Amino acid sequence: MFKKILVANRGEIACRVFRTAKKMGIATVAVYSDADARSPHVLMADEAVRLGPAPAADSYLKAELILLAARETGADCIHPGYGFLSERESFARACTEAGIAFVGPPPNAIAAMGDKIESKKLAKAAGVNVVPGYLGEIADTDAAVRIAAEIGFPVMMKASAGGGGKGMRLAWSEQDVRDGFEATKREGLASFGDDRVFIEKFIESPRHIEI
Repeated sequence: MFKKILVANRGEIACRVFRTAKKMGIATVAVYSDADARSPHVLMADEAVRLGPAPAADSYLKAELILLAARETGADCIHPGYGFLSERESFARACTEAGIAFVGPPPNAIAAMGDKIESKKLAKAAGVNVVPGYLGEIADTDAAVRIAAEIGFPVMMKASAGGGGKGMRLAWSEQDVRDGFEATKREGLASFGDDRVFIEKFIESPRHIEI
């Protein structure tokens, strides 16, 4: 069994993992940005390592800093939580190469499902019905407006690497696309390190089953 776990995340998910780890007799390591220095997950862990300044791109999304923290504290496994690095294939591979267990899916599964553009292409190729949309790279706002009009309003603009409701904007008109496309790209880059955006039809009053 693992002896020490580092949670590469913050907030509620880190606290849940730490509570379970303590029940199992596993030592815990928290990581934090300057904005989270006194957060509950930091106070709950046996050890805590500062990653950097408040923006996630300078702290929680820096895989090399997470791995350095694991090596310095002797953590033998890393739990990514959700969001941040949890859907990044390169991070799972880097953990394996560093001799640190990644608590989550294998890299090939992350590559297939973590990138929403690629996962929708994979589903479509397998004959699964998907929400109509455009799954290629969208060059700029003008291209986004043209694509949205072809799909038919309303549409949803989504960050390809997004999750947890981040990097999503609903557009009911051309003006909504012009107002929101670049903002969606910026949010994707800031939250997930990836500014690619795809556009799909917005389904009103859907029945949603999540698996």
